[in-house]
Order: sequence, then C-alpha cells, then structure tokens
Amino acid sequence: MYNEKIREEKKIVLCEDGTNTLFSYEFDEPYHSTKDGALHESLEKHVKPALALTKDKTQLTILDICFGLGYNTFATLYYIEKHKLSTKVHILSPEFDEGLVHSLATFDYPPEFENIKHIIKAISQDLYYKDEQFRIEILLGDARKSIPQIKEKIDIVYQDAFSPSHNPLLWTTEYFRDVRAICKEDAILTTYSTAAAIRLGLYENGFYIFVHRAEMMRYSTVASLKMLEDMEYIDMELKKQRNTEARSMKDRDYQ
Repeated sequence: MYNEKIREEKKIVLCEDGTNTLFSYEFDEPYHSTKDGALHESLEKHVKPALALTKDKTQLTILDICFGLGYNTFATLYYIEKHKLSTKVHILSPEFDEGLVHSLATFDYPPEFENIKHIIKAISQDLYYKDEQFRIEILLGDARKSIPQIKEKIDIVYQDAFSPSHNPLLWTTEYFRDVRAICKEDAILTTYSTAAAIRLGLYENGFYIFVHRAEMMRYSTVASLKMLEDMEYIDMELKKQRNTEARSMKDRDYQ
C-alpha cells in the first residue's frame, strides 16, 4: 500500500488562505485541503473545537495523526500563545516520513509561526521538543504499530491522516479501536472526514458523533466519548436504519 521509493517526491502547493502545503506523490493528494487552507484548516477543524471542548483542563495530552508538515501541532502552540493560555500540552505524533520532518526547518510556514520557529527547528533536528509548557514527541514509524505502545491516556485526537481512499488503514474500525484504547473517558476526536464509513467506525468504538461547523469552512466531524451539549448530534442508529448498506471500514479489506 505504501511506496517508500517515491516517498520523497513532493511539490509545494499554495492554498487559498495563502499558506503552503505539499502534494505527496506517494498518496496522490496534498497534505491539506487547498481550498480550506493549511493553517485555516488546522485551526478551524482541529485546534479551536478541541481546545474549546477541553478548556477546563490545565493539562492536555494530544495525539496528532500524523505529523506531516506539523500544522496541527504548530497551530496548537500558536493558538495557546496567542490567547495567553496557561494549558500545559504534551503532543505525541506518529510519522513514518523521517526525511520530511528533518526538512521542516526550511519549510516556508506562515508568519503566524514566527514566534515558534525555534520549536520547529528543534523538532526538525531532534524529533523532540520540551520546555516548561510544551512537550512534543515524534513517534517514527507506522502509526498502527506505535499507537498501541503509547502509555499515556489521550485527551484529544487530531485524526488527520491522508484520506480513507488513499490511506485506509488509518481509518478502519480496528484502527479506531486502538485509538479508543488509549483515550481518556472524556476524550475528543476531530477529523475533516464526514463519510458514513468513518463515522460508523468511530461509533462502533463508543464515540458519539457530532457535526462541527466553522466560518468559511466546510463542515467536519467531532467525536466524543461523552455526550456534548450545544453541538449538532448525529443519531448513528437512525443513520444505520436509513442507510442499511452503510459499513465501517475493516482491516481485512485492505490487507
């Protein structure tokens, strides 16, 4: 399924919000929605909803799937610093493209990341960063192997892998079972995917499913292990009754 021979083959793509992303020839798609924009997508689909729903916590452990260009991780730090939040954050992020991470010190990020350039540089060199407030660890290798080895319990999951059609093993019911196993009982998961198969995979692992809407952004999905107030709830049992052919994705179909 993966093709290491062409892993380094990428090109820079300009998004509509003025930020840069990359197009991966291995997965035949960009790392971000070029319409929504790399930074805008990270903030609106992941960082803002996740931090709003966990605002009462003083410490957060975040699982960022997968690190890629690091926008979700860096946007989290940017947002916390911009709003002068005191939240301590530990981010764990699987990534099998070591060469990409080492190249990030020279990537043309938006000016919003200017104040965290030293963090970007440290991660690109050491795959690790730590100060009094932030701790970031890149878990090199296959996410399906590294996730079950995580010992800490997770508060937030940024489910932002390449699309289910191009990287299905990071969207199956079994994959979400592994993620669920390391989550706290009130964990939040954010993802751009609104596909019935993905929502069913989450639902089958105990997640409640909600619609997330943001300004100038296509709607996305928030999943929670607890019922959330003031969010648009999706009754998955009703969805199953109305679409009896809908199925979650299974490992056996992609091996």
